[in-house]
Amino acid sequence: MQIKPPPVSYCEQVRALPQDNVDRKHHDHVHGFAVKDDNELFGRLVMEINQAGLNWTLILKKEKNFREAFEGFDISKVAAYTEADRLRLLSDAGIIRNRRKVDAVIYNAQVIHGLQKEYGSFRSWLDRQHPMDLTGWVRLCRKTFRFTGPEIVNEWLMSTGYLPGAHEEDCPVYDKVISSEPRWLTG
Repeated sequence: MQIKPPPVSYCEQVRALPQDNVDRKHHDHVHGFAVKDDNELFGRLVMEINQAGLNWTLILKKEKNFREAFEGFDISKVAAYTEADRLRLLSDAGIIRNRRKVDAVIYNAQVIHGLQKEYGSFRSWLDRQHPMDLTGWVRLCRKTFRFTGPEIVNEWLMSTGYLPGAHEEDCPVYDKVISSEPRWLTG
C-alpha cells in the first residue's frame, strides 16, 4: 500500500518562487485579503469560474485579459451584455473561450446586479449571509449563481476573506491578511 504525502499548501508552493512570479504576487498581495469592492468580488468569482478544470497559474497570467474582456469586471456593464458581447468573448483568445463559463459570468453579473439593487451592494448581500460554513455557502451559491461548485465557492470565498484557510498561520502573509480584517475573522 502506497501512502500519499499530504497535499502541499498554497503557502508552501510559492515560498521558493521569485517575488515577481505571478503566483507569488497573488499569494503575497491578493489571496485571502478582505475585498470590499463589488466589482472586485465579482472579478474574483469570474477568475475562479474560469479556473475550473485548468491550472491556476494559467488563469493568473490571463487576469489582465479577463479584466479587459469583462470591462474591469464592471457588474452593471457585464449584466447588460448582449449576444454580440457573448460572441466577442467566445472569440477572444486572451480568455478562456468556454460557452458555459462565459454564459455563467454574464448570468451571475445579472443576478449580482439584482442583489445590488435589493441590498445596496453585493458585499452587503454577502455580509448578510455571514457567518456560514462552506456547506451552507455552497448550497446558497448553487441556488443563486451558475457554475459554482464546492471548489469554486471555497476558493472564491477564501480568496476574498469570507472563509478562513487562505494562508497558514506561520506564513509571513498571514498577519497582513488578518490586518485587512477578513470577514471570517469577525464571525
